[in-house]
Amino acid sequence: MSNNDKSVVSRLRKLISEGAYAPGERLGEVAVAEQLGVSRTPVRLAFRTLEQEGLLQQAGKRGFMVREFTQADVHCAVEVRGVLEGLAARHLAEQGLPPGVEKELNFGSKGKKLIAKGYLVESDINQWSELNAHFHGIIIHSIGSGVVADAIARNNHLPFAAADSIIIDSDDLEREFKKLQLAQFHHELIFQSLKQGEGARAEMLMREHALIGLRYPELLADSE
Repeated sequence: MSNNDKSVVSRLRKLISEGAYAPGERLGEVAVAEQLGVSRTPVRLAFRTLEQEGLLQQAGKRGFMVREFTQADVHCAVEVRGVLEGLAARHLAEQGLPPGVEKELNFGSKGKKLIAKGYLVESDINQWSELNAHFHGIIIHSIGSGVVADAIARNNHLPFAAADSIIIDSDDLEREFKKLQLAQFHHELIFQSLKQGEGARAEMLMREHALIGLRYPELLADSE
């Protein structure tokens, strides 16, 4: 998926989260493309991605509508992901990090460089999203069993449950920088606990990390 396609997904995800499209509202490719100022192709791809994320559902043969869900649904789905990812992190820490996995996880230095400049530009959003998805994916798929990964994959079909469905508000990059700065710090702490074989700590950190999109915006707003 190109950066432009990812940008359309991100913008639509944000609009749905803000209630710009009502639950049950049917979305048309042409109308949405005109609203976002893009062609129909990235909108069509975005609809399919957001269907997989549980934000849209099919309406007829080719159309999509906004799925009905509550904030309680979102909170539960995110908490379930945190529990499952925490379980994966604990197993990985207790098993010991294989050299190849440690090297893969240490890519977090790229995230550190992205944050180190002290601000975000819009092009950073897709880069962060890729780094974040890679970090979570390595932990989930490195424990020698597909059970947790399968459970997370099923949970990811619920609204805003997936790790890569984090919403970055491009209209407030100063606040979003603070959120990603905290997320990057979490990544570094999780990596540290995994290297040191601290299973309980890794599990706790992973569960807390899942809550960034739900709980931290209020704290960051208060700090401004």
